[in-house]
Amino acid sequence: MSEMGEPSSIVQERLVKVARSFGIDAARVSAFPTYFMVSMGSGEPVVLELTTAFGAQLRLDQFAAIDRLVGDAEQGVVTASGGLRRLEDISTSAPRFGRPMSVLGYCILTIGLCLILHPTASDVAAAAVFGVVVGVLRTLASTRANLQVLMPVLAAFVVSVLAAVAVDRDWIDPALRAVVASLVVFLPGATLTTAVLELAAGQIVSGASRLVAGAVQLALLAFGILAGVEAVGVPSSLVLSVGGVRLGDWAPWLGVLVFAVGVATAHSAPKWALPMLLVVLYTAWIGQLVGNIVLGGYVSAFVGAAAMTPVAYLVGRHPPAMPARASFLPGFWLLVPGALGLIGLTELAGDAQSAGTDDLVATVSSIFAVAIGVLCGTMMIAGAESTRDWLTSSPVSAAPRALWRRRSSR
Repeated sequence: MSEMGEPSSIVQERLVKVARSFGIDAARVSAFPTYFMVSMGSGEPVVLELTTAFGAQLRLDQFAAIDRLVGDAEQGVVTASGGLRRLEDISTSAPRFGRPMSVLGYCILTIGLCLILHPTASDVAAAAVFGVVVGVLRTLASTRANLQVLMPVLAAFVVSVLAAVAVDRDWIDPALRAVVASLVVFLPGATLTTAVLELAAGQIVSGASRLVAGAVQLALLAFGILAGVEAVGVPSSLVLSVGGVRLGDWAPWLGVLVFAVGVATAHSAPKWALPMLLVVLYTAWIGQLVGNIVLGGYVSAFVGAAAMTPVAYLVGRHPPAMPARASFLPGFWLLVPGALGLIGLTELAGDAQSAGTDDLVATVSSIFAVAIGVLCGTMMIAGAESTRDWLTSSPVSAAPRALWRRRSSR
């Protein structure tokens, strides 16, 4: 659950439910990103357990399988040994699509995100090439744990070198949008947003650690990009900027569809999950557009996240769909808090007088906006469920139903 990006408070609540389902009503749990502590009750010994990593980024089908396992444990229908076996099967399960399809899916994902960023035609072409390159690098690093640590910097360096060479030879226009789109999987938008949620919930240690981890990953990506540009010897302001004639307003709407197809292919979404994923992503996109029109760009991410969250929870209740947390991850990428941060940090490092400062401010605002939007959406779901439970159990609400049944029987 921690590797899925679940906030520590949610992990604690669900583990307590699991304990209660097995008759341990006094269990106490303190969860952190890399370890957790469990006590069976007040005065009982505390057990410290490290959170073992799966060794690679979880796929969307693994998200769904873990969520089902946790749900079964909460209901008490899985034994400890059976749960461990299922967890091992999940960690060693093969993806739905092979490596060539995964690379193709990442290329499609990159093109979709580039379309969302209002690109030029050369941006889209460059994004397709960069997507294939990063997809191949991710595939090569999937079985090498040490290389996975260096992959964000390595991928950023390789992509920026290719972009600098292409711009220097006038093959493409300045390619910042294509560079950002190709590195989307490394952008810690979900990590930073989860950090803000944990800080708001009083989980200071977990929130602060995730916040630092996300900020460091953004800095490493920006360093890799700048290092690649400098290695070619092209001015960073020439490569890391935007220009050219943009595509029409239709591009972002098509981009959401292309992005969803790429996510489902590259990250092995469960079978029949794509239609439900499209519902969540288009809800987030439309909410962001409405928020931009009504409240302005700085608050648009809040509206998109607030609209996406209840839809993701409602859609996640249907078996073909993925759990809400699995839908959140592409949604975070769509709302682009991490992408804005990468643009801001890179432009600010390359040219302090550029628009990078504005992008950096927009990033901080969007991170808090997404976090608050997710929090508000979660509260809406909780409030609706509490109201439903009250209406179904309240004697006041039961009286009209009983009267109606008596009249109907007559």
